[in-house]
Amino acid sequence: MHQVLSLKPETYERHIIHSQERDWAETNCYVDIWIELLSSMGYEPIAALPYTLAIDFEGDQWTFFKFPLTDLFEIFQLDVQELALWLPLLEHIENQLKLGRPVLVELDSFYLPDTAGTAYGLNHVKSTVAITEIDIKNHHMGYFHGQGYYHLDGDDFINIFKAYRKTNTETLPPYAEIVKKVSNNKFSDKETLDISKKLLKRQLKLIPEHNPFHKFKDKFIEDFNWLKTKDMEAFHQYSFATLRQFGACYELAYNYLNWLISNGEPGLTEISMKIKKISEQAKIYQFQLARSISRGKPLDTTPLDEMAENWQIATTSLKNLYA
Repeated sequence: MHQVLSLKPETYERHIIHSQERDWAETNCYVDIWIELLSSMGYEPIAALPYTLAIDFEGDQWTFFKFPLTDLFEIFQLDVQELALWLPLLEHIENQLKLGRPVLVELDSFYLPDTAGTAYGLNHVKSTVAITEIDIKNHHMGYFHGQGYYHLDGDDFINIFKAYRKTNTETLPPYAEIVKKVSNNKFSDKETLDISKKLLKRQLKLIPEHNPFHKFKDKFIEDFNWLKTKDMEAFHQYSFATLRQFGACYELAYNYLNWLISNGEPGLTEISMKIKKISEQAKIYQFQLARSISRGKPLDTTPLDEMAENWQIATTSLKNLYA
């Protein structure tokens, strides 16, 4: 057995982001595992969320938001590097865990029991997990996935790594990363806050010059006519890349602004509520879109104008405070 963290699924306590009632229960697989991994390593992941304020509409989807690796280095002294897979995957995982480094790797949810009801035994879906415990001989793995920490054993363990037993096979190797601690000395709360505000100022410079909701509305009107000719599976895929993507991201931005408020930062209450409103509006609009498609009825686009207004007020106010 090689482990970076000593955790048990039955007693594991999720970070508050994943343990409270939310508009969006999940964000995306990469962000969710980082939230739990950072928290379990003794860091406050909310401090590294300034990037959530700088997303944009990318033409056919909203930014697939992720923790910038440079930010993780600055605020937590964690160096994240790609793992080149020149040995069988399990050997790499064992080697890195021996060195005290969690391994983030894309695996097939078809063999992950924690996805029961959605993918486990049903669909082959790529998803990132963070592995912190491995026992190859006894076919055992401890890993973060989604909102929690889990164990994988037996046939599921065998099957999920079957395609990667050898190198240079027809199976495309997964993308993998390792997490290295640069120092065991953590920054103080005051230092963490100061660094976080530095990251915030950097991200404010990356906020789109033009209101992304205006761009999205124009494309959405075009997309809506296309969606009416498709089935609900197309709606779910579209919603994940658009409404859910920016809705979940702005809810995290709201969490970040509230963290700043709790640390004594003034002038943010109204701004945080404007950002939260976008998250709430996106959730409601997702349901309205689904009903409109299923019933073949027109859809009011006024909510997109309201989101655009809330975005403009919030981002302008933030720049006035911190830029």
